[in-house]
Amino acid sequence: MNDGTSRPEVIRVMVVDDHAIVRRGLLAYIATIPTFHMIGEAASGEQAIALLNEWRTLGQPLPHVVLMDLQMPGMGGIAATEVITRTHPDVKVVVLTSFGEVERVHSALAADASGYLLKDADPDEVAMAVRAAVTGGMHLNPTIARRLTRRMTAPPAGLTSLTAREREILVLIAEGKSNRDIAGRLTISERTARTHVSNVLAKLQLSSRTQAALLAIREGLVPPS
Repeated sequence: MNDGTSRPEVIRVMVVDDHAIVRRGLLAYIATIPTFHMIGEAASGEQAIALLNEWRTLGQPLPHVVLMDLQMPGMGGIAATEVITRTHPDVKVVVLTSFGEVERVHSALAADASGYLLKDADPDEVAMAVRAAVTGGMHLNPTIARRLTRRMTAPPAGLTSLTAREREILVLIAEGKSNRDIAGRLTISERTARTHVSNVLAKLQLSSRTQAALLAIREGLVPPS
């Protein structure tokens, strides 16, 4: 789908990924498409934002599309996407990551990403997603699209079953906080904190705080220690 926006003759692309081999591979692929032009690369969200700001200050053309990894040291891809789409509204971001959890997809789309691909996508799908983004459309990896559809038609489960307070509790658990620490941080009684922790574990069908912490890390709620 697209909003009817015309496609530029040459699509300027930027790649953001902390793995040099991924950037080199995408650079080699983009070089094979006459209508695509790689104008820059970055190894982190911070570096990408700094480059975009520098190019705008110097009056240089910005990329039409940024291919964005999610899991990177420092600022992650979702936070970087949110900053880029807010400060450079003409720049579209297509996520290209190894992580396909629905919660990450929701977070990326909430940050105004214009597409979501997995790193096992074939080159034609990457090209399709880039072209869709520049014309105001959105391309989702078929597996991701199916997961979203199932989630929409299924009762709340996993992280989506948690309230905002329970998600906050989950983050504190992942940070290694005790019930007393959680109570102090949230200005609640230790008994209430213990009840919240029990509810979180029950909703997530987990048996220990360690499992909850690992889930929070895997879902990107907290960075790996």
